[in-house]
Amino acid sequence: MDKLFGTLRRAPLGARRRTRPTALQAATEYSERWGWTLAAGSPPAHTSARCECAVPLCAAPNLHQRVGPLIAPGTGAAELAASCPADAPLLLPTGHQFDVLDVPAQPGLQALLRLERMGTQIGPVLASPTGRLLLFVAPRTAERLPDLLYRMGWDDASLDLACHGLGSYLAAPPVALGPLGPMRWLRRPTADNPPPEARLLLGTLAYACHRTRDRETSLAG
Repeated sequence: MDKLFGTLRRAPLGARRRTRPTALQAATEYSERWGWTLAAGSPPAHTSARCECAVPLCAAPNLHQRVGPLIAPGTGAAELAASCPADAPLLLPTGHQFDVLDVPAQPGLQALLRLERMGTQIGPVLASPTGRLLLFVAPRTAERLPDLLYRMGWDDASLDLACHGLGSYLAAPPVALGPLGPMRWLRRPTADNPPPEARLLLGTLAYACHRTRDRETSLAG
């Protein structure tokens, strides 16, 4: 895993910050620069990676029990400071400017390396401390995912692959998931990597997830 991360970091991953931004700085960037909808979540009652919402792959575990009103894209720093209390985790609601494909880190990294070699456009990518990669793709992917997998011949495969769409939330960097650590960008958003159409990534991701699941099943047997 570390070797894969090291290889991927040598690829053009977009601009990196030398210091971690504050929550307000991050919120301002997401809202003003990238035009994303935001929300303020609620401090967790406990720090388990298993969310009380019972969604197995919740990407904001125990942070979205009480969510404030959605914050419109383009909101400035002063209004963001008033809308996002200091103790409220910053959330990215999916289904507005993007949906997010959710895969295990190991096959996700393998797929990203393959996609890079093919010259495929890859949008922003988040690494979760829960061991998942979150790949930003065009909105409405979640509702189309079953049909996309069917058309690619993966509809009957056992894949550890999900999609977060309208009604879901992501914990936004630099938010931490308790003792597990912070959410972080593996590929930061840039002007050159908007969320692509999911079909450009999905076949490679599904193949990598399928290979990993087959290998794990074989070892377990």
